[in-house]
Amino acid sequence: MTGLLGALLPAVPLVAGLLGLLLPPAPRRDSATGGDRARSAAVTLGVTGAAGALALAVALLFTVDGPTETSATWVDFGGLAVTLGVRLDGAAVLVAVAVTAVALAVQVYSIGYLRRGPHDDVDVDHRYPPYAAQISLFTGAMLLVVVAGDLIMLLVGWEVMGLCSYLLIAHDRRLAGAPAAAMKAFLVTRVGDVGFLLGIALLGVSTGSFRIADVLAHDHSGATLTAAGLLLLAGVAGKSAQFPLHTWLPDAMAGPTPISALIHAATMVAAGVYAVARLYPLFTAAPVTLTVLGVLGAITLLLGALAATAQDDIKRVLAWSTVSQLGYMTGALAVGSPSAALFHLLTHAAFKALLFLAAGAVIHAVGTTLMSEMGGLRRSMPVTFWCTVVGLGALAGVPPLAGFWSKDGVLTVAESAALEGTGPAPSWVGWIVWIAGLIGVAVTAWYAGRLLLRAFFGAPRLPLVQPHDPPAVLRWPVLLLAVPAALLGLVGFVGAFADRLRFPTVPVAGSEDGLVHLGPGVLLPLAFLLFGAALVTLGWRRDPAADPAAALGPLRPVFARAFRFDDVQRTLVVRPVRALARAARTGDEVVVDGAVEGSGRAASGLGAGLAALHRAALPRAAAGVLAGALLIGLAAAVLGVVQ
Repeated sequence: MTGLLGALLPAVPLVAGLLGLLLPPAPRRDSATGGDRARSAAVTLGVTGAAGALALAVALLFTVDGPTETSATWVDFGGLAVTLGVRLDGAAVLVAVAVTAVALAVQVYSIGYLRRGPHDDVDVDHRYPPYAAQISLFTGAMLLVVVAGDLIMLLVGWEVMGLCSYLLIAHDRRLAGAPAAAMKAFLVTRVGDVGFLLGIALLGVSTGSFRIADVLAHDHSGATLTAAGLLLLAGVAGKSAQFPLHTWLPDAMAGPTPISALIHAATMVAAGVYAVARLYPLFTAAPVTLTVLGVLGAITLLLGALAATAQDDIKRVLAWSTVSQLGYMTGALAVGSPSAALFHLLTHAAFKALLFLAAGAVIHAVGTTLMSEMGGLRRSMPVTFWCTVVGLGALAGVPPLAGFWSKDGVLTVAESAALEGTGPAPSWVGWIVWIAGLIGVAVTAWYAGRLLLRAFFGAPRLPLVQPHDPPAVLRWPVLLLAVPAALLGLVGFVGAFADRLRFPTVPVAGSEDGLVHLGPGVLLPLAFLLFGAALVTLGWRRDPAADPAAALGPLRPVFARAFRFDDVQRTLVVRPVRALARAARTGDEVVVDGAVEGSGRAASGLGAGLAALHRAALPRAAAGVLAGALLIGLAAAVLGVVQ
């Protein structure tokens, strides 16, 4: 039963999304009155709600200790089979619930989002149906990644997500920067996806099967496993925005705010972390891959946190915070705890979706994304303010909000790996993840406090704007997401719930039940948290009108431009590729086209010459014939006279 429900889980939104894109639009008269939009909204909400109900049903029915799998051969390439099927375990079930919950909130929010604020236009009713269908397709693709029992099927969902991200980021191509941001996201993630594809191919060829169960059970050689793991990590770095393929994620903020919530909380960036957790035995058997992942995760964690400190665009602050939080997840994987990584993935999905949708409410209320033009919103937007407080508190790790428990779990296992050498990677990997994580706690508290102060406190910096809380269709998704953002971390203490769903709780050294426990190690993260919060608050108290980022001094432009990695990529990759493209075009035009066109011109010239000769020789031949005829005639006449 669970296998059938698991198979329907991605199939329902995938089929609905494809039909929504392929079927012809409603008659023009229906679109003009919003009928097409209303039908699309009803269908997409129904489909996403059905997927959510299926996910909950699977969660309630799933009671097996280990993974359960159902599959059937789809195609066989000389013994190398690709199967259709699902592989369910506790992590897959919970991630599926999170994906459908966030997707449903985004679908509801989008109904009001596209009708309000700076993006209002008469064309919205024509743009909404494909937009809603693409969200359904996006959701189905992520669910396919979550439940796929075959690496090829996982790859299909992986690539469909890349396509959907491109389409949705560039949803309104008239907005400045949206087409370029979509293309950047597509190309940067494709760079990693080439490695991901090659890694899957290498595993399939060496195993003789693409079934995940067969791949995990196969006895791979060390060199093959290391090579395949590193290739897979290239795709993970692209999808989950890890250094150095992280640059696409902040630019993707040019797309609609609900899509930002979907990408950051439930799809795309979560896929890479989940894929590593799904195939974790392969990575533990090749510790070099986890060492690389730990180093990249620590760099990403610090880079994203520092970049968030100097952004003025509220969405870019949240985007860089996502980059940083993904570093915590990959760091947890590197030090040996996929449970801690998935726990933080789930709590992050709740509070980051909440923050983006709350930011969308603020943007629509004031008509700008710049915090320098906000201020004083807590009185005029109390609901949005308190929801943002919950989201930022969870992001910073304020107890007892959800992010506190999950982030403390990551730091606990990193500390254990550093001090006791419990992780599969060398202990120094645990050290760098732990130290980077502690610094990240303080920096996160600083930029979260700065966002709250700049947007909601102080004097309004746009006095002509009269902001207010959004209407119900935008407000209720935010309110509902505030509940798991506040309480999700507490489920680790409910033993019956954890046992029922096989909740991926954080294993702590010395703990027999595997649940999260407070210990002396929690005091250090709390100290870093209080330090960061106090730093930004004291600076703001001295001058409420000033931006706390001014205290960064000469580092501010460096952080604002994220250490100029975009410039580095532009110099090392973009410009050489463009130069190569220009050279190839010149070679094609001069050499290839020149040879083809030159041979054509030579043939034409030769033909023209022969034609000219032919035209010149024809009159002479005719004159010769006529002269000959005259001579013959004269000769005949003379002979006749003589006779």
